[in-house]
Parts: sequence; structure tokens; C-alpha cells
Amino acid sequence: MALRARARLLLAQYFEKPSARLLHAARLTPNTVTLLGLALTGVAAYLAAQGHFIIAGVVFLVASALDMLDGALARLTNQATRFGAALDSVADRLGEASILIGIAWFYLRTDNDAGVILAFGATVASYMVSYLRARGEGLGIAMKETGLGTRTERVLIMAAGLLTGLVIAAMALVLALAAFTSGQRLYHLWRQGREK
Repeated sequence: MALRARARLLLAQYFEKPSARLLHAARLTPNTVTLLGLALTGVAAYLAAQGHFIIAGVVFLVASALDMLDGALARLTNQATRFGAALDSVADRLGEASILIGIAWFYLRTDNDAGVILAFGATVASYMVSYLRARGEGLGIAMKETGLGTRTERVLIMAAGLLTGLVIAAMALVLALAAFTSGQRLYHLWRQGREK
């Protein structure tokens, strides 16, 4: 966890803050950046569905970078709102699902049953990670730092899989990591829930 926190600090200092200043200079709002990132993820999903995995990976990385910057821009400009946070969460879920749906579409068209099943499984497992965090926090249990595979790790694995052409392996890894993280979060909920 300490390594993850250190990486976040470096990322914020050398990427998020300078990039947020550029977006502010371009007069973009945090919600606009969120929607732009989601739109680009849709483009990446379409490219993946057509089998253009490398280009899809590049576009997906750019979209994911924008997703990191909406919050930084909101903090920089003092425009953080509850609606903006909700919109960001919805865009995150839609974006993650869309890239996997695009990949599933490609494998469906090429009669690769394993690819379709892995895409579906990775989508469901990823949603469980997010759901367990939301459910836990709704019950008043701190969940943010619980679990090995957060959305950031899953996005990086999928982007690497697209860029290298190892998409099946990447989806298998995302599925395994998300399933393991869901187990970690469920166990955390069980332990904390017993204490209250």
C-alpha cells in the first residue's frame, strides 16, 4: 500500500497537476473532461471491435489519462461537486465495460468463444470490485484502500494487453485479479461488519 501511495503522489506531482493547469487554461470544465474521456473510451472500444488493438490501446490510454485529470481539475479550480463525483463514477463503469464489450464483439465476430467468455467474466468481476466498495462505504465501512486490484491496475493491464496484442491473457489476468480483489473486499466487509 505504501508503494501505491508513493506512486500516486509522484503521479499527482508530475502529471496530474501540470496537466490540470493546461486543461484549465483551455477553459475545460471537470465534467467536460469526464465526458471527453468517456467518448474516447467509446472510440477505443469501437477500434477494438474492429480488431485494431494497438490503436485502441493508445486511445484507451489517452482516455484513461483524461479520467485521472477530471478530479485534479476539479480540485484546482474549486469546482468539485457531488454530481461531478457521481458522473465520474458512472463514466468509469461505462468506460471499463465498453472496452470489454468492444473486445467481446471482435471475438464474437471471429468465433473465439474463449475471448467472449473472458470479456464477459472480466466485466462482471470488475463490477463486483466497484460494487463491494460502494456497498461497504454505504454501510459506513472504509473501503478505498482495500484490495489488490483497483480500477487503475485493471485499466493498465487492459491497455498493455491491447498494445501488445496479448488481449486474451490481459482479460484472464483482469478476471483473476478482480475476482481476488472482490474476495478481499468481501472478507473486509465480513470482518468489519461483525464488529459493528
